[in-house]
Amino acid sequence: MNHRLPSRCAVFAFAATCAFSAARNAHAEDAETNIAAKSAATPTQNKATQTATLPTVAVNAKADTADTPRSTTASLGPLGNVKRVDTPYTVNVVTQEVIADQQLKSIPDALRLLPSVQGDGARPQSRGIQGSVVQNSRIDGLNAVSTTDYPMEEFDRIEVLNGLAGALYGPANPAGTFNFIQKRPTDDRELHFMLGYGSQTRFLRGLDVSDRVGPSKAIGYRLTLLDETGTGYTDHSSLRRQLASVAFDFHLSRDTVIEANYSHYHYVTKGFPATFALASGVHFPAALDPTNSAYGSSNGGNDDTTDTGTLRLRHDFSPNWHLEAAVLRQIADRESTTPTNTLIDNAGDYKTTISTSTASRFTITSNLLYLRGHVNTGAIQHDVSIGTSGFLWDNFNPVAGGTATLGSASLANPQSFAVTGAPDFEHRYQSAQSSQQSLIASDDITLSPHWSVLLAGSQSWLSTHNYNVSGAQTSESANQGLSGAASLIFKPRANQSLYLTYADSLQQGDTAPAGSTNAGNILDPYRSKQWEVGYKLALARLNASVAAFRITRPYAYTLADGTYGTAGNQVNRGVEVMLDGNATRNLSVFGGFTWLDPRLFDTGSASTEGKRIVGLPEFALNVLMQYKVPQVPGLFTNMNVHYVGARPTDNANTWSVGSYTTLDLGVGYLAEILDRAVTFRLSVDNVTNRHYWTNIVPGGLNGYTGSGNATAQLGAPRTVTASVEFDL
Repeated sequence: MNHRLPSRCAVFAFAATCAFSAARNAHAEDAETNIAAKSAATPTQNKATQTATLPTVAVNAKADTADTPRSTTASLGPLGNVKRVDTPYTVNVVTQEVIADQQLKSIPDALRLLPSVQGDGARPQSRGIQGSVVQNSRIDGLNAVSTTDYPMEEFDRIEVLNGLAGALYGPANPAGTFNFIQKRPTDDRELHFMLGYGSQTRFLRGLDVSDRVGPSKAIGYRLTLLDETGTGYTDHSSLRRQLASVAFDFHLSRDTVIEANYSHYHYVTKGFPATFALASGVHFPAALDPTNSAYGSSNGGNDDTTDTGTLRLRHDFSPNWHLEAAVLRQIADRESTTPTNTLIDNAGDYKTTISTSTASRFTITSNLLYLRGHVNTGAIQHDVSIGTSGFLWDNFNPVAGGTATLGSASLANPQSFAVTGAPDFEHRYQSAQSSQQSLIASDDITLSPHWSVLLAGSQSWLSTHNYNVSGAQTSESANQGLSGAASLIFKPRANQSLYLTYADSLQQGDTAPAGSTNAGNILDPYRSKQWEVGYKLALARLNASVAAFRITRPYAYTLADGTYGTAGNQVNRGVEVMLDGNATRNLSVFGGFTWLDPRLFDTGSASTEGKRIVGLPEFALNVLMQYKVPQVPGLFTNMNVHYVGARPTDNANTWSVGSYTTLDLGVGYLAEILDRAVTFRLSVDNVTNRHYWTNIVPGGLNGYTGSGNATAQLGAPRTVTASVEFDL
């Protein structure tokens, strides 16, 4: 099968579909009346709900399983809950309907549906730039660790803001903001019980129960329990996911509510394929069979435990002024013994090693405090906000951690080596502490029904301290700086917007790696800049958006003299198209495509000047379609097409891995048994059992290491997932 040609054909076909659907439905949307309903569980927020307050309507019926998989609003830090069509940023939402019907299990599963996002690795990224460990990821708007595992069963939805967001959230990589929204108590009693089965012998049991109790139903609770245990897609592999999550709402008055969440998640995988890496001058072969257990270690993998607690206060001073304050505490323990197979030549010889010196515990305490309000100055309206957001983050590494060689073999005769010499991961020392706090202000200025301006900025203070195993400080830094953004928005009609946004954002500098002459030193903060122009259309049941962007940022790597520093600029240009909602009465769509041109300039080396960044495709596409079969009420089918173009694997772009396309198919049926709703779902992912390389990243997060060599992982093979959900 030719996997190169379909990229452009699929891109243009999808663009034509978007344009046709938008044109056909534009006239119908003009007749729609947009009503913002206020939730009884959440105080009034902001511009998205400033129309007259309407009485709350409780909807007791279960939503149509194949109904609109879209969200018209998103939560954007100090701006609060706003309409997506009114935001001068690219914002996408993976909704609960999509999560449930696609039987998504993890954050990477959900992020694969967004073509502008690369989410297969530990650190999610958008627009071709990797995120940091904590600055780019959030739980309900609070900074949280990205390099741990989360179950999708814990969350109601995922909201992703692409590109720079330092003006709204404080310093971060220009990699987007990934906000994981936790499930909340429901107004009406709900009890869901689920049984599931996965490829090989993997069994799942889940419970989700919610209700309101007490006088006037002032106390709401939600409990989510999950246990999934069994074998993976390789021989002798194992997987276990265990979740206990609880959420409470305490309505102290009509205008004040306290929200509390706590979750405990234990995630274990053993025996899956190792990570593959390249020695200098070596390239990846054609993608290998991921079911071959010889590429991994039966006792090597991950054993992660994550405890997260949040507490939030919401208070309405009046219909126009609102206060929000919250704190998060998270402890993420990681025991990583996943081996790495480093290809040492192009004949397929490799060396298997494990590295256990990285952090085995992250702790983070994050906070936010926002005051939002609406004021008028004559005919001009202002939605203003002022607040603060930040975190304290500690790293702990194993005292006896290090790197060990397990053995050598070849791809022609692969061998599985048992992991030996792993340290006591609980015997740790503090290796680093980072803190960040930002003062944030914004003003959304409505000049007329057609024109508005959004101004946002943050003043931030950053500090980092690194320590060695004996407790002595090896380096420190303390910096401060401004991040800002300005947007001009034109709304030809209430359901459309054209916008132009400029953003200038700060991010913490990197620490020089081992082997460089300044190892351990912390570089000065980087400053990234972005231009974005876009168009959004919100029809009655369909969202459409297109955006073009240009991001520039410093690029750090190890120089010829052995010093690690910034000596180049990364420039990422791209175009994004996204569509989500109902294209017809029975057909829903969630998907889009991205064209990305990420290049490095001003390196002083002809071999890397103007070359593409390692691991990033020029084209990526994902289209999820779900069809309700009108002849059989309750029956629905879905199809997901995922395409990723060829990606370079070395700095000079001498070698690359080929493109790949995967196809996922599914079917579901919503039935009524003994007056109770029962939903059956069956999914087959990677139907054609396509072998492919995924999560290709360069040797350094923000720049080249001394060798600049890439690492990659093998994509999952064909997998089958089935479940039955009972609404009791």
